[in-house]
Amino acid sequence: MNDRAIVYRRKYNIPSEWGTAVNVQAMVYGNTGENSGSGVAFTRNPANGVKEFYGEFLINAQGEDVVAGVRTPEPVAQLAQEMPAAYKELDNIRTTLEKHFKDVQDFEFTIQDGKVFMLQTRNGKRTAFAALKFSMDMVKEKLIDWKTAIRRNPADQLDQLLAPIFDQKSEKAAQLIASGLPAGPGAASGKMYLNADRADAAAARGEKVLLVRNETTPEDLRGMIASEGILTAKGGVSSHAALVARQMGKVCVCGRRRPAD
Repeated sequence: MNDRAIVYRRKYNIPSEWGTAVNVQAMVYGNTGENSGSGVAFTRNPANGVKEFYGEFLINAQGEDVVAGVRTPEPVAQLAQEMPAAYKELDNIRTTLEKHFKDVQDFEFTIQDGKVFMLQTRNGKRTAFAALKFSMDMVKEKLIDWKTAIRRNPADQLDQLLAPIFDQKSEKAAQLIASGLPAGPGAASGKMYLNADRADAAAARGEKVLLVRNETTPEDLRGMIASEGILTAKGGVSSHAALVARQMGKVCVCGRRRPAD
């Protein structure tokens, strides 16, 4: 019943009397050396819908290091060079997951001394554009039927397909001050706020706001909902900021870098 839980339930129409589910499982360690690591991956690209192994990992790290955004991870494709056997096993697992659940999965894994452990899987958060492509592709692949495809694309989500983007002529004339990883669709402008509560208050006054944080946490949810876009200095495309932004259809850039970087 803390503030972020109440705000989240209100945002997604979840009854408060449902309670909370808890997983209890054995612990494995991804921080035992260079032959260990952790990651978060999707069976397909949740930003643009492309059928590819998509995600991030960190060598010699626990899963919290990946999702908290305190370090900027490596793309999961790089795992093919770092740990080829583990990468091949995970690639096979992602195919198995989609065949079983018949939907795009977001899963967490840990590699302990070269052995792959699956921690959890769930239906992946996705942009409206990706959701539409997932549905069309899975019908063609005979994973789902057309009625299921339609149900997976609610009408109120389709307005994301009309999200604003930068005018290419203006973009060329603009001065680039930073770049980062594209975690959420579209483009946004507004006044920068470095605190979620202040961003929420400013939006309530009618301001267009951008939430800028080192990395976001669940306590920032109120400000994230109020913002036109989210920018973080750390984290990658599977960080908290990226996952929440995709679910909301918000513009999000993670792992900010200066041009010289």
